[in-house]
Amino acid sequence: MPRPQESSQELPFATRLWFAWVCLFRVFFDATFAARAWALRASPKTLPSPAHGAAPEPSTESEPPPSREAARRNEGTAGTATTKGLQLLALLQRDGRLIDFLEQDVTSFTDEEVGAAARIVHEGCRKVLHRVTSVSPLRAENEGAKVVIADGFSPSEITLVGKVQGAAPYRGTLRHRGWRVSELQLPDTTAGHDPRVLAPAEVEL
Repeated sequence: MPRPQESSQELPFATRLWFAWVCLFRVFFDATFAARAWALRASPKTLPSPAHGAAPEPSTESEPPPSREAARRNEGTAGTATTKGLQLLALLQRDGRLIDFLEQDVTSFTDEEVGAAARIVHEGCRKVLHRVTSVSPLRAENEGAKVVIADGFSPSEITLVGKVQGAAPYRGTLRHRGWRVSELQLPDTTAGHDPRVLAPAEVEL
């Protein structure tokens, strides 16, 4: 996909809606993209250019290879996490047609057509979210409330935006309450099921 040129012009609703869904699952499955998006969200005006912000060269010192037991343990953990992620994505497709919506070319659609489709996707995906997860806001205050961020806050829970100067405590306005998941209950998979198949092909006879 060609890289869009930077512009100060506001994006239309349909484009923003499509882009929000794309970013959601890029963040979910692409750790590198998630880190870049997090940095951009934290300080959009001070990101280093690719020439100056390149990752440091890896060390040339040799390191002992991990033991076979550790390698198997790591592979098992990564495999389980990947399977659960694919399983959640399959549920979002089955009940909300999420992948169908994201893969649809909506550039020729009107905002009303995109909005009507998004309503159906939203309803199905929301049901999945409430059925398999327990999510709650990170902050109890309402958005727009004045808050004080004390020293020692967790950067994974609070992102400071705007002009960040000096040291904590910081005083600002809550723009987003954040979300935390406390529980994830996915149904058991059947033996022989390929988690990479997010939706089977349908053939009408």
